[in-house]
Amino acid sequence: MSHSNGSIKAIMYALGANGGIAIAKGAAAWHTGSGAMLAEAVHSFADCANQILLLVGLRRAKRPCNEDHPLGYGKAIYFWSFIVAVMLFSMGGIFSIYEGIHKIRHPEMPESPWIAVAVLVVSIGLEMGSLKGALVEVRKVQGNRSFLSWFKTSRQSELIVVTGEDIAALFGLFSALTAVLATIITANPLFDAIGTVSIGVVLILIAVAVGIEVKSLLIGESADPETVTALREFLSKRPEVGEIFSLITLQLGTELMVSAKVKMKEMGSALQMIEDINRVESDLKSGFPQVRWIFFEPDVKD
Repeated sequence: MSHSNGSIKAIMYALGANGGIAIAKGAAAWHTGSGAMLAEAVHSFADCANQILLLVGLRRAKRPCNEDHPLGYGKAIYFWSFIVAVMLFSMGGIFSIYEGIHKIRHPEMPESPWIAVAVLVVSIGLEMGSLKGALVEVRKVQGNRSFLSWFKTSRQSELIVVTGEDIAALFGLFSALTAVLATIITANPLFDAIGTVSIGVVLILIAVAVGIEVKSLLIGESADPETVTALREFLSKRPEVGEIFSLITLQLGTELMVSAKVKMKEMGSALQMIEDINRVESDLKSGFPQVRWIFFEPDVKD
């Protein structure tokens, strides 16, 4: 559950920052008429909606098991994370490209562009604070992996989404700032339009990357490689276990299902074997609190 708490903190950091940023960008876009600023305002409002959806997903993932969902609702967060990726792609990316193309065809100089510059500079500071908060939570679960390796192997879709959104937001803000400054210096509104298109391209690329990772979780993935290795080492060192034939894990949100087929060392009475299995299961759950379900099958061959 600590993983869930860390994810909630990261989402709240992002929601707080994006809420203020979205209002400021929207006001600046309305006043200046800047396409890049409008694209950034839409992006930030979409991010706020996305973060609310992630909180909804985390809440629904905690619903108790029932007959229809015997393994719980943990994977619900993957569905909502995928919806967020789709929204980032459509509301953020496609709209920005559309707005940029419109500005290229009908160029118009922004009014009072320095207001946009000031808002963008403040937004960059707030967004960097949000990203820093997200990365603090990432480091708690990153282990010895690089950030890219964590992104590819992490099973926390909500943390992947928030971090991806923050990175996309920073790229977008720097693109918008560069575009507005270039427009001011050259008095050519084409730079503002190009900046708007570049923001859309960045958002689509990030959305596709996030969507690919979340899709894999939605279909069904094992625990991360480090956890699988640790589980295998735990079972192999148990005095009750002689040989591991197979070990299957399934990540279900913050919880984990483990299925193990093993050869027990002691082949005595059935009661003794049951006691040995119960002891292994109890100790495994103590050592790996994220494990909610264990299916333990004793056998003599694979």
